[in-house]
Amino acid sequence: MPRIILIGGGSSSGKSYVTSAVVKSFDPSEVVVVTLDDYYKDQSNIAFEERVKTNYDHPKAFDWPLLRKHLAALKNGEAIEKPTYDFRNHTRSEVVEKVEPAPLIIVEGIMALVDKSLRDLGDLKVFIDASAERRFLRRIIRDTKERGRTFDGVVSQYFATVQPMYDEIVKPSSMYADLIVNNDGVKNKAVEVLRCVFEDELKVARNGIKENSEKEDEFNKEALSGVLNG
Repeated sequence: MPRIILIGGGSSSGKSYVTSAVVKSFDPSEVVVVTLDDYYKDQSNIAFEERVKTNYDHPKAFDWPLLRKHLAALKNGEAIEKPTYDFRNHTRSEVVEKVEPAPLIIVEGIMALVDKSLRDLGDLKVFIDASAERRFLRRIIRDTKERGRTFDGVVSQYFATVQPMYDEIVKPSSMYADLIVNNDGVKNKAVEVLRCVFEDELKVARNGIKENSEKEDEFNKEALSGVLNG
C-alpha cells in the first residue's frame, strides 16, 4: 500500500531542496513528489492586476478538492493528470503532467499540514523549520532569480502576507507533525534524517508492516485521578 508523506513548513524553509536531495537517493519508480504550489487555483479568468493581489499564503488560494482527489487516486494506485503553476503570470499553466503512482508519495508545500482532510490522508507528517531571517533571504534570492519578481515586490509581499500567514497559519500547523526537522543552515542533518525516514516508510509500503510507535496517553484518567481527586 502506498504511503503518503506530508512535508510542510514556511516559505523558503527548504522543503523543496531537502525533498529533492533525499529523493535523489531512491529509484525513480519508488518515489513521486507532488508540490502543493501546482494546486494554486486557476486564475486565468481574472485580470493580471487582480491576480497579483491574491494572498497566496492563505489556504483559500489552493484548490483543495482537486488535490484531495488526486492524492486519493495515487494512493489507490491510479495515475493522475497534475496541473502545473505559472508563477510569472500568477495562474495555472496549460501544461499538465501525468503522474504515475509509487510506493512513496511525497506532498510538500507550506499548507501540507494545515488542511485536516489532507492530514487524514497522510501516513507521516514532517515540518521543515528554519529561522525567519534565513527564510526571508532565501525568498529574495529565489523569487528574483526564478520567478521574475522585483526586489521591492518580494519584500513587500513577504511582510504583507508571507510572514503574517506563517505566524498565524503555517507555524501552528507544526503541532500536527510527527517529525520536525531543522534546516537552518548549510551544515545540518535535514537530508540525512529524512533519508532514513523515507527508507523506513518505503519498507512499510513494500511489506505492509509498521511497528507501533504510539505511546500511551500521558493524561489518561488513571494518571490524573490522584490529582483531580486529591
